[in-house]
Amino acid sequence: MKPQDTYAPGSGAPEPFGLAACIFIICIAIFAYPWLSGRVTIPWDAKAHFYPQLVFLAHSLHSGQSPFWTPHVFAGMPQIADPQSLIFSPFFLIAAALFPEPSFLLSDAISFAMLAMGGLGLIAFFRDRGWSAAGALIAAIAFALGGSAAWRLQHTGQIMSLSWLPVSLWLLARALDRRSIIYGAAAGAVAAMLVLGRDQVAFLGVILLATYAIYRILTDDLPWINAFNPLLAGGLVGSLLIALPLSFTLALAKNSNRPAIDLIGAHKGSLPPGSFLTLISANLFGTDGPLKDFWGPPSAAFGTTDIFLARNMTDLYAGEMTLLAALVALGAGIYTGREIRFFIGFMVFLVLYALGRYTPAFALFYHIPGVDLWRRPADATFLLGFVFATLGGYGFSLIERGAVKVNVFFLSAVLLGLICLALGVATLNGHLAQALTPVAISLGFAALAVAVIWGTGAGMLAGKGLLGVVSFVLAADLIVNNGPNESTALPPEQFEVLRPDSNDPVIAFLRDGLKQNAAPDRRDRVELAAIDFHWPNVTLVHGLDHDLGYNPLRLKALEDATGAGDHLALPEQREFSKLYPSYRSPLSDMLGLRYVATGVPIEQIDKAYKIGDFEELTRIGDIRIYENKNAFPRVQVVTCAMHVDFAQMIETGEWPEADLRETVLLEEPPLCRAHKNLPPEAIQARILSYNNDDIRIETVAPAGGGWLVLYDVWHPWWFAFLDGAETPLLRANAMFRAIVIPEGRHEARFRFQPLHGLFARALTPAN
Repeated sequence: MKPQDTYAPGSGAPEPFGLAACIFIICIAIFAYPWLSGRVTIPWDAKAHFYPQLVFLAHSLHSGQSPFWTPHVFAGMPQIADPQSLIFSPFFLIAAALFPEPSFLLSDAISFAMLAMGGLGLIAFFRDRGWSAAGALIAAIAFALGGSAAWRLQHTGQIMSLSWLPVSLWLLARALDRRSIIYGAAAGAVAAMLVLGRDQVAFLGVILLATYAIYRILTDDLPWINAFNPLLAGGLVGSLLIALPLSFTLALAKNSNRPAIDLIGAHKGSLPPGSFLTLISANLFGTDGPLKDFWGPPSAAFGTTDIFLARNMTDLYAGEMTLLAALVALGAGIYTGREIRFFIGFMVFLVLYALGRYTPAFALFYHIPGVDLWRRPADATFLLGFVFATLGGYGFSLIERGAVKVNVFFLSAVLLGLICLALGVATLNGHLAQALTPVAISLGFAALAVAVIWGTGAGMLAGKGLLGVVSFVLAADLIVNNGPNESTALPPEQFEVLRPDSNDPVIAFLRDGLKQNAAPDRRDRVELAAIDFHWPNVTLVHGLDHDLGYNPLRLKALEDATGAGDHLALPEQREFSKLYPSYRSPLSDMLGLRYVATGVPIEQIDKAYKIGDFEELTRIGDIRIYENKNAFPRVQVVTCAMHVDFAQMIETGEWPEADLRETVLLEEPPLCRAHKNLPPEAIQARILSYNNDDIRIETVAPAGGGWLVLYDVWHPWWFAFLDGAETPLLRANAMFRAIVIPEGRHEARFRFQPLHGLFARALTPAN
C-alpha cells in the first residue's frame, strides 16, 4: 500500500514514464559527449587515483594474479581492505574482467553509466509514488547533471555511492509499499553496494535510508508490524554481502594512519554559507574559469582562509527550473503530502551537516557513531543534490497536477530578489563586472523556466510535449552551466603517462634501469615525487614498485617508520620521519629505493640532502632522475639478530650500531652466529617467483642457520612457510618481514591470506 498523498495519477492516459526514461538517457548522453568522444577526460582523483586502481585490477585478473594485495605503492598495500580499490564496485569489476587494458574512455563512461542508473532509479521512485513523469524527468536530470554530481565528477568513489542511493530508496519504498520480502531483499542487496563505497556519501546514504524506513513505519496507514519481514530480509541480505568487505576495511582502519578525524579537523571541511548562492548562478564566483579569477568561498577573496575545500566542492547549481520548482515544493510540500515532508526534513539535516562549523548543529552530529571517520562535512552536498532534485521534481508535479496554484508574478519576484542578492554580494566583494555575465546567463534560463512553469500551470503544456520542453530547457541549462570545466574535464593528453601503452620517456628510463640492475635477489623500488598530481600512482599502471604513492589511507607501520603522506604532487608533500629523516638513510636502502624521479632538484624536497648522497643520472624535460647505489636487494639472508624496541626507534629516530646487511632487527632476544670468509654460495637468497600475493624464495644458510629478510612492508595478513610448513612471520627492521631459516638450502614462501589473517587476529587480539 502506498502512502497517501493528496493527489493521485490522473484518470486519463497513463503517465509516459518510459518516454521520460528514454529522454533522460539522451540528455545524459549529450551532456557526457565531450568525455565519451575522447575530447576530454575526467581528471584529478578520477585519473590520479581511481584509474590506476582499475588498471591494476584488470592486469591482476588477466594475468591470473590476485588483486587483493599490490606491491606497486607504499611498499605494499592490502587492496582488499581499501575502499577505493574498486574490487567491490560491480561496474568497475566487470569492466576490469572484460577489458585487459581499460581506457580513459571506459573509466569515464562507467561514471556516467552509474549516474544514469541513479537517475533511472529516481524516475522509478516517482512512478511508484504517483508523481508525474515530467517531475520525474526533472528530478533525474537535476540529480545526474546538477550539484556535486556534475561539479565533483572527478570523485569517482563518491559518484558511485551517490548513484546507488536512488535505486536503494526506490526498492526500499516499494518493499514498504507492498510489504514485500522479495523487494526488501532486493533493497538490501543494492544498499549493500552503497555501503561498500565506504565513504561519507555512503555513510549519509545509509542514514537517509534508515531514517526513511523509520518515517514510513511511523506514518504509513498499514500496521507497522507488517514492515518487519521486508526490513529483516533487507537487513539479512545486505549484512551477508557487506560482512567480509566491511570487516577487512575496519581491520585496516585499526592499522592505518587515519582511524578518526577530530572535530577541529572536520570543521576545516565545512561548507561556507556563501556557497548556497551557487544555487542561483553556477559560475557566479568564476568556478569554471582560471583559478586566479575565482573569488567565492572558500577563497581568501571571499574572506575564507581556513577552510580546505577545492572550489568545485562548493558549487550546488542544479538548474533554474529545479530551483523554482523546489521553492514551490518547499512552500506547499508540508501541506500536500506526508512523504515529501521526509525529504524536506532531511534536506534541513543535510544543510546543517554540510555547514559544519557554521552552526552549532554539527557539534551534535559529530556524536553520531561514524561521523568522526570523515574529514569533510561538505561531502553532504552530494546527497543534498539528490534531495534537492527530488523536491524540484515533486514541486513540478504539484504544478502539473494543479495541486498548487503558482503565482508567476510572485515567483518571478522571488527569483529577481535572489539574483539581486547574488549581484549585491558580488558588488560588496568588488566582483560585479565578473559576475554580470554568469548571472545574465542564469537569468535567461530562469526566464525560460518561469515560462515553462506558467505554461504548465495554465494547462498549455502537458503530456509528451511537456517532457520535451522541460528536458530541453533544463538539460540545456545544465550543459551550459555545469558542462566540462577545469575541475571535471581536461585533455586526455595531459595524462599520457597513465596509459598502459604509454611511451613516456621517464617510465621507459626507469624500466630500463631496473632491468639492467636486475638480479636474482633484487626487485628495486622507485619514487616519483613533485612531478604532477597524477604521477604518484603511475606505478600501479606500469607494474613498477613505488615506496610511496597517492592514497588517503596508508598502513600505520609504514607511516610511522617513514612519515609517508597521502600524496607526492608537491615538494612539501614528501614527508620524512625521525627514523627516515633524509633520502640518505638506512630506510631508503632497505626499501631498495634505487631511483628517485623528481620534478624539482632533490634538495628542494629533502632539506638535509647533501651533494653526492645520490647520483643524478639524467634530466628528461623538467624531471631529474637520481640513483641510490646503496639500495639493498629485496631479499637477503643474515646470520645475526639484534633485539630492539621498534616503538622507541620510531620515536627517537635512532638506529642501533649494526651492519644491517648482516644483522636483522627484531623484537626478540639477540642472537649472532659469526661466519668469516664464507664463499658467496654459502649465504644466498634468490627470488623464484614474485606475484601480488605469493612470493617464493630459495635460501641457503650456513651452519647454525639465520634469518631471511624480505624488504616488503609487514602486515598481519601475510603468512610464511618454509619447505611447505607454516613458520612465524616476524616484523623486522621496524616495518619489514623476516623468518628464521635453518642451515642448508630451503624454499621460503610468503602468502597473503586476508581471510585467514582476519580471523586469526579476531581470535588472538593480543597479537
